[in-house]
Amino acid sequence: MNITNLQKSSNEQIHFSSSELFLLEYLEKHIDNIPETSIVKLSELANVSTSTIVRTMKKMGYDGFTSFKHHLKNEQEFNPKFAIIDQVDQKIRKAIMKNEQELTKTIQMLDSGTIEDAIQNIKASNKITIFARGFSEFIAKEMMIKFQLMGKYCELHDDPNIIRSISKKIDKNGIVIFISLNGETAELVEAANNCNKHSVRTITFTANSQGSLAKLSEITFVGYKSSFSYFPEYEVRSRLPLQIMTRILLDSYAIRMQ
Repeated sequence: MNITNLQKSSNEQIHFSSSELFLLEYLEKHIDNIPETSIVKLSELANVSTSTIVRTMKKMGYDGFTSFKHHLKNEQEFNPKFAIIDQVDQKIRKAIMKNEQELTKTIQMLDSGTIEDAIQNIKASNKITIFARGFSEFIAKEMMIKFQLMGKYCELHDDPNIIRSISKKIDKNGIVIFISLNGETAELVEAANNCNKHSVRTITFTANSQGSLAKLSEITFVGYKSSFSYFPEYEVRSRLPLQIMTRILLDSYAIRMQ
């Protein structure tokens, strides 16, 4: 294949530097390997910088190296090596759609009345206590810091024994926020029961509407969790639904406080 034939039509005369011409020569000699070559790998193999590759591609009329590979695929649609581009694209597209689905459906499931009720209860409380475990702790920490920045007394607990102990001593004028993806974490469920016994107001962020925490809490935010995981052997499912809901509540609370 003559690499110059792949250049898109242009009325301008294109001038290539010596390094760009060297790259073009390398591409022409190794055209069949391009579908399996990343821009970083090409940089190493052709002994040119990635910026040289991008600059060359743009001079040829492409958006970048990936755009160039797509064009090669269209030119050589019967070459099985180019099928890898579609395979990678489909997998990445699936990952993007998974996150988009969790985002969109979680927002659709939100209720303005629930947000308003949560804001008013938080506003009326003299202290916010957040209980969270595992990866949900990162969301809880962000939430705690933002409440503190808005002048609200807030503390976070993630140790199981401390959660069990403190949940028995929370003042009725305070409020407890639970953050749990599956809503069944034993120490959190026990803490929710303790709060109910002492008439302490509770808010739960979860992705399980039928979970114990959802049933025990006064106010519940339920997000959409995809059934698919790229880490099936580990309990590291995406907390994106929880992040979306907590951030919306924090933003809404900040607006009300202004």
